[in-house]
Amino acid sequence: MAEVFFQSACGRIEGRFHRSENPTAPLALVLPPNPTQGGSMNNKVTYALFQSFAALGFSVLRINYRGVGASQGAIDGTGAGELIDAIAALDWLQGMDSDSNKCWISGYSFGAWIAAQVLMRRPEIEGFVFATPPVNIHDFNFLTPCPSSGVIVQGADDEYVEESAVARLVDQLNENTAVNVAYNVLPKTDHLYTGKLKELYNSIIETVPGLKLNKMKRGKKFAKAIIPNDDY
Repeated sequence: MAEVFFQSACGRIEGRFHRSENPTAPLALVLPPNPTQGGSMNNKVTYALFQSFAALGFSVLRINYRGVGASQGAIDGTGAGELIDAIAALDWLQGMDSDSNKCWISGYSFGAWIAAQVLMRRPEIEGFVFATPPVNIHDFNFLTPCPSSGVIVQGADDEYVEESAVARLVDQLNENTAVNVAYNVLPKTDHLYTGKLKELYNSIIETVPGLKLNKMKRGKKFAKAIIPNDDY
């Protein structure tokens, strides 16, 4: 895993990049939660998303938004600055692996909202993974009609984002019959995925490869995956 830096409108942005051994491997960008609430690329859920894409054979990048870690500039937190940084990150990622013509995007909480905006702006993105999209805080209506298939993961016992509200979003996205948005609900799981990071990881590992073939049923239980424990 390499430490990388690239330019955004605010200056230098910090990231961590895993390059697949396959030069034509698909690409993935993973976005962290809100920086005003301590969100960074080292967030546990963000790291689990990163690891899941790496395990699936992707070349994958996770970043710190402006003002976080070694990224230059001041924290924004409104989404405007973070969106600019995410688009700059995608440009860098695609430039690093020009042999690949497949790209996915992912994010956790606030990062899922930013990722959804990038998805609507970049038609080359063919898939997404959103963990706990904050539908109670941010408007996701712009995401319809949904342009790509993807996965949404939600904790059944999330104390901030109601599972039923996320389920409605999934149903809305699946009204576009040209795409398949799988919905993985993890039982007894809170907003932070406390003690459930392996289940989060494994839900992605099991869903992404067969995404276009099978619709996942809500509430399915997933086997534990081999990743670092919840203290990483």
